Amino acid sequence: MGVNTYTYESTTTISPTRLFKALVLDFDNLVPKLLSQHVKNNETIEGDGGVGSIKQMNFVEGGPIKYLKHKIHAIDDKNLETKYSLIEGDVLGDKLESIAYDVKFEAAGDGGCVCKTTTEYHTKGDYVVSEEEHNVGKGKAIDLFKAIEAYLLANPSVYA
Repeated sequence: MGVNTYTYESTTTISPTRLFKALVLDFDNLVPKLLSQHVKNNETIEGDGGVGSIKQMNFVEGGPIKYLKHKIHAIDDKNLETKYSLIEGDVLGDKLESIAYDVKFEAAGDGGCVCKTTTEYHTKGDYVVSEEEHNVGKGKAIDLFKAIEAYLLANPSVYA
């Protein structure tokens, strides 16, 4: 098994605390509302939704992905950091064991946030994830980020 690591930073005028609350603490409720054309629902399969839990994101029928299962490794609401892994789902295919994510929400000088994401692809055998393959997943994450950012900008009192 190999590991390929990529990092990405995105910035927003949204405060780190608000973004963390939306993207981490209320993800299960917020994402199906904002992306109902793609995401059917999120459910906790095992645990109480916190560290050690396994959560499943179910997608609408007819799409390219049926579901994704994530294991939550850390939710640090003081340091605004979360760690989780994609452990099951169509996107892993036959070349990936799992994908680990470490996401940190840091204050920017303008009161906004720098969101720093480290993605580790745990591959089967000697397979190497190309930057192009990584960019496909990163693009979907950026779309999700932008949908939540737009919602927070349009609703400044939410998660305040």
